[in-house]
Amino acid sequence: MTKLLFFAGSARKDSLNKKLAKLAADIAQEAGAEVTYIDLKDFEMPLYDGDWEAENGLPENAKKLKQLFIDHHGFFIASPEYNSSMSPLLVNTLDWLSRPHQENEPPLVAFKGKIAALGAISPGAIGGLRGLVPLRMMLGNIGMTVVPSQVAVGSGFEAFDESGKLTNDRQAKMLKTAVGELVTVATNMTNETRMITV
Repeated sequence: MTKLLFFAGSARKDSLNKKLAKLAADIAQEAGAEVTYIDLKDFEMPLYDGDWEAENGLPENAKKLKQLFIDHHGFFIASPEYNSSMSPLLVNTLDWLSRPHQENEPPLVAFKGKIAALGAISPGAIGGLRGLVPLRMMLGNIGMTVVPSQVAVGSGFEAFDESGKLTNDRQAKMLKTAVGELVTVATNMTNETRMITV
């Protein structure tokens, strides 16, 4: 079964992007994927520093999270927009997970060959859309395939109903489309890999 990981690039307890990631996970599960939702707050790590890494190695939480990435076929990332880019938390997480820590470890083993879908939500009108551009570029540069469809939800404080669903039909359709592409592409690639190795 296709295994997908869902998370937000925010540690805030009431994060809108966490709500978006949880909703995306529900949609993927309904589509037949095996889903795992995580909170990056549970994987605290120091700010990436090459000298710190040389002295201490990879942080334990980075090792745990890296293994989760390796164990899943794809990811949905709900990415808050910080100054028209990604959050420092998300950048730091991806930077640490890109670092090798085992002998003969393939480069970027947590990312290469994986599938990603992107979403964002913010109180503003364009819903964090600008922050998805550098994230898409970064993920492509570290070996991931990012599905074309994405979702950006504006007016975030009014975006969800009491059950956690999106109130705007257009935005709900965008999310379902992006998650559907993630499930389909990840499943197809998983099946192709299985056929090659059988």
